[in-house]
Amino acid sequence: MSTSTSTSASAKAQAAPPARSFLRWRIVDIVVASVIGVAAGLIFLAWNVGYLGPKALLEPLLPGVQGLLDGPWLFAGVLGGLIIRKAGAAIYVELLAAVVSALIGNQWGGFLTLEAGLVQGLGAELVFLLFFYRRWSLPVAILAGAGAALAGGINNLVLWYAGSGPAFTTIYLISTVISGAVIAGALSWVLARGIAATGALDRFGSGREARVRV
Repeated sequence: MSTSTSTSASAKAQAAPPARSFLRWRIVDIVVASVIGVAAGLIFLAWNVGYLGPKALLEPLLPGVQGLLDGPWLFAGVLGGLIIRKAGAAIYVELLAAVVSALIGNQWGGFLTLEAGLVQGLGAELVFLLFFYRRWSLPVAILAGAGAALAGGINNLVLWYAGSGPAFTTIYLISTVISGAVIAGALSWVLARGIAATGALDRFGSGREARVRV
């Protein structure tokens, strides 16, 4: 019994990050965050075209409900934050994904794409900061996805839907926050756990937690 308890305590101690470790980026953090950002940017590119069909169906049904389609543009920062677990990771990964989307080209233009990526990443980053970069549970991931969506949604209302009435604004914000919470938040948390379970993240806190759970 004592040996088992000692082993469990040791594993948990290894999984727990040292104080202020979230401020120190390692080379491996930068490399993995960059890989996630580039991969997410390619997904953004696909969704830049793929969302047009669903959007054409949703808009006539209820103006503003197209916010349900925003989630795939919001997941990069949340996923990066959950995996890297360092201050600035959510902003870095979301912004890098936007850079990839802007460089290859999209219908919104380079500057506005980068600006959107920065705002969305900041929305997720602030939630992780709120928990002092120490809580990475499903509820926190959902809140981070919702935070990215709320920041991005307000940004879109200012830039793309200026002058919209209260009904459109309310429906759009509720729709985008739901999408962000489910797709960018919950699904990113599931994806991060799945990647960690493969052993690919053994050099990260997320990977060490996966070993403790096993």
